Amino acid sequence: MTFIENIKGGFFQLNRFSFYCFLNVIAFLFCAVNAFSQIQYWVMGGEGYQWEASDSSNVMIKFDTEKNILYPRYFSPEENIYLAVTDWSELRNPQKLGFVDGHQPRLWFMDGLNAYGTSYFDSPLYVDGDRATYNTARDGFWTIDVGVPVPAFQFALYTPTAGTRSDGLPLNKDAVPAFEITVAEESDGSIFELGYNRLPTVISNMTRNFDSEVEIDFRQQYVRFVRFNRNQSLIDEQNTTDSNTIRGTISEFALRGEGVPKRAVYRSKILPIGREVNFGRLFWSARMMRMVDGEPVSVEDGEAWLEVEMRTGRDDDPNIYNEFTDSGKEFPVSRDRYEKVLRDREGAYSTGAILQADRRPGIRASVQDDSDNWSFWSSPLLKSGSTIDLRNGSFLQLQLSLKSRSFFDWIEVDSLWFEISNPLAERVVGEVARSDDPQPARGFTQVNLGDETEFVYDLRGYFSESHGGFDVVRINTRSRPNFIRLEIGEFYEAVEPIKIVTNDSGFSVQLPNHVRQSNDNLIRLVFSSAVYIQAVSFEAEVYDSSSDLLPQPVEPGNASDVLSTNDFRVLAATTKTINYAHKIRVNSGIVTPNGDGVNDEWVMNYELLFLPYPIVVKLVVFNIEGKNIVRVDAGLQEAGLQQIRWNGRDADSNLLSPGLYFAGFELQTESGNVRHVRPVGITY
Repeated sequence: MTFIENIKGGFFQLNRFSFYCFLNVIAFLFCAVNAFSQIQYWVMGGEGYQWEASDSSNVMIKFDTEKNILYPRYFSPEENIYLAVTDWSELRNPQKLGFVDGHQPRLWFMDGLNAYGTSYFDSPLYVDGDRATYNTARDGFWTIDVGVPVPAFQFALYTPTAGTRSDGLPLNKDAVPAFEITVAEESDGSIFELGYNRLPTVISNMTRNFDSEVEIDFRQQYVRFVRFNRNQSLIDEQNTTDSNTIRGTISEFALRGEGVPKRAVYRSKILPIGREVNFGRLFWSARMMRMVDGEPVSVEDGEAWLEVEMRTGRDDDPNIYNEFTDSGKEFPVSRDRYEKVLRDREGAYSTGAILQADRRPGIRASVQDDSDNWSFWSSPLLKSGSTIDLRNGSFLQLQLSLKSRSFFDWIEVDSLWFEISNPLAERVVGEVARSDDPQPARGFTQVNLGDETEFVYDLRGYFSESHGGFDVVRINTRSRPNFIRLEIGEFYEAVEPIKIVTNDSGFSVQLPNHVRQSNDNLIRLVFSSAVYIQAVSFEAEVYDSSSDLLPQPVEPGNASDVLSTNDFRVLAATTKTINYAHKIRVNSGIVTPNGDGVNDEWVMNYELLFLPYPIVVKLVVFNIEGKNIVRVDAGLQEAGLQQIRWNGRDADSNLLSPGLYFAGFELQTESGNVRHVRPVGITY
């Protein structure tokens, strides 16, 4: 069943036919010459951009070009998974321009002499599907990285079908006499260290082998890395020192399994939007699929999902390319010069020390992110209709991760689309600092956790005549703030806002006038708030209350000379001891659960600190002997003001007998369980 997520905030849904008609209309609107004054849509897939023609890389992705959809590759049991990927690298740590870990397969060989993880020979011959191609026998170990975890139950190695060793032994009889095979689902970093180390799961430790076709079966599991180590054997002790007498010629490696990868990844090219725009919400159309008796069927209870990441820019390249000067420093050059004129550094595949050794002019230096013109990748969006938290731009890049917790469930993606509209300003920059420390010596704002702190937030807009400007500012404080005042202009004149709206996560202020090119464009907001986690970012966005245009994110930067942080980040002061609960208060020392509306519930209020994400909080009650009589989940709670309630009943909703108890909450943290209880009496 194709499902279409609600469009425009849930106003209507579309069936498959209507959806594609809708996309045709969108495509027409997007291409038409108009004022572009309202929200429009940019479409990928369906009747929009072609998935297959727009990818810069993909890992285990298949395309249906006729329907313009994409989905993960499904492996059959007899298929060699290694043949599903191409463009194998022979390097442990490729320095190739554009290399992304997990987006290109690798097969590297290492021994005592080959310390830097490259090859003496053509490693891809081991995974070309041709047993007539091979390399000479070697004493060392091979590491095979397919890029993503795939469902596997067998690893195999084969000798060549033809040829003879220098000592006369036919190559098809030249079996590897002893070996160890280990696998890993993901990398913990040690895989790329120098020297041999065993991967977490051992699937074979063969001390004596005479088979030229070795097929090792194991329990089906997700496998990304396979490490094949040629061990020493009794046969080796009988050989001479002639390297040609090393036993064991390998022609082919194979990995087999059944199902879809744990994740398949699609990354688009840098795509032009056509003009600079603000971004709204992202939507997609997708189906949940499952392999049942050899046939793919649509299901609703599958264990698969889609994650979408985006980044936006103001030009067509998110990188800055550098060349070394005569003094060994770096300076930026064009991509064309970097790729076509400059040379790779010698030993570019080796250690960091060697990489830094050659700093001559004409040698490629580093490639850096162009953070002035490009955003970083967004946090993964997990739900259709989510807001895109990115600054305005005229180019974009998408990355889709099709993930699964089941070998046989996957997501099939028809299309995705997102809202766009004209920007309100060329740029809006902002920065925040404490009122009593506008230019902190360490360059960033620091506060005490849980303390109400007064902040100054400066914003400045940059406009051209085509920008309509804005009159509403919203700041996300992640806790309930107290608005103090609004100041506008270079001399910080206090003015009365038209409207102030405050909630538990921030506040918005409607300005008395639109800020645009002709007006003073410096805005100062003064407010107080408490910080409950170690680092928080007071992100902001601006609106135009008189139009339907999308809000525009505020970028961190130098908004005024009075503040020096150039950032939204606020950090908590370091502390040696972590106290997760703060300012604990209870409404009463007794509970009288008789339904009269007075003390029917016992309430504990508190502040949670240091929690980077919501955790499960448990209600706990103990009797006077210390026996735990209530321990139930009270829901997810995050850093900030929280409370827990108890109605005087046990876990089965039975009233407890009158007497003295100890009630409170328990949370499981990285440092262990934390429990806070207070005495409470029951009487009725």
